[in-house]
Amino acid sequence: MTQAAQAPVQGTYAGTADEEFSRLTEPYRRELLAHCYRMLGSTHDAQDVVQETYLRAWRGFSGFEGRSSLRVWLYRIATSACLTTLTHRSRRVLPSGLGPSGDPDQPLTVAGPDVAWVQPLPDAELPGTDPATIVSTRSSVRLALVAALQHLPARQRAVLILRDVLAWHASEVADLLDTTTDAVNSALARARAHLARTGLTEDMFAEPADPADRMLLDRYARAFQNADTDALLQVLREDVTMEMPPHLTWFAGRDAVLRFLTTTVFGRAGAIRAIPATANGQPALATYTRGADGLYRPHSLQVLTPTRTGVSRIVSFHDRSLFEPCGLPTCVDGDGRSVRGRWSRRR
Repeated sequence: MTQAAQAPVQGTYAGTADEEFSRLTEPYRRELLAHCYRMLGSTHDAQDVVQETYLRAWRGFSGFEGRSSLRVWLYRIATSACLTTLTHRSRRVLPSGLGPSGDPDQPLTVAGPDVAWVQPLPDAELPGTDPATIVSTRSSVRLALVAALQHLPARQRAVLILRDVLAWHASEVADLLDTTTDAVNSALARARAHLARTGLTEDMFAEPADPADRMLLDRYARAFQNADTDALLQVLREDVTMEMPPHLTWFAGRDAVLRFLTTTVFGRAGAIRAIPATANGQPALATYTRGADGLYRPHSLQVLTPTRTGVSRIVSFHDRSLFEPCGLPTCVDGDGRSVRGRWSRRR
């Protein structure tokens, strides 16, 4: 992403109209949302913090003298707001961060209300029109990375994101966090060491731009919709994992994943419809299940991690409220076409 050090905005902003504030600050809104999402692991919390950031910035705008860039000033406010939020919120997790994998022959365990889950980020929220910026942003909001970041202490998390994602200088981060450069470098080393232990690999962050990768995703979607376990066998890696918030139970290994799908998910022919989607800069699959009226309604949003050797991770969010923010229909017919006006009446 663009380096933090930009040319300072010249002059004093005392008396500037609201329209001027909006004109100068709105271009940063989406990248600030991505920043807050990395910090908090929640789209909803990130949106709230960005709103708070803009309110604080608006209140202080007349006193902004341009000693740093406007972008740096906004990031300072946003990061401070995130750190405050994290002192009052539970750490967000995915099921694999809470315990060992489960047995596909046993009932699923649903988490209690005290568990806060990492949420997916709709691609519509990602910033930028420049291709290089888009690729960089997508890599930095990958679900596996965001989930791993949530295990870091809040200030370590801030240091890692500001230094390694946003490319701030150590002195800039030290100034923002009111600490020393040595403390920033020490926190960065500890954060990097933690991420190195999580098993994140380079191919988890590759863009599925190769035709073979896209073909893999098409094959996965077709196999899932057709409940074709033989076809799924060909597209899942042997070490694939499957997680399903809000269920605590998750599965590790192709045999366990296929057994669970076969015995629990796949039923009668034509019971599932699948629509390609995107979230966290990754391919995703929206699944719908058929109701008694023959229409299909949201079941889950699967965020997928494709690699050159097959799909390595499936995080299936069983949360129907995710569909609309991802631009997905909330009711479809047997051909996967949107059916308007039916969902709200049967909710």
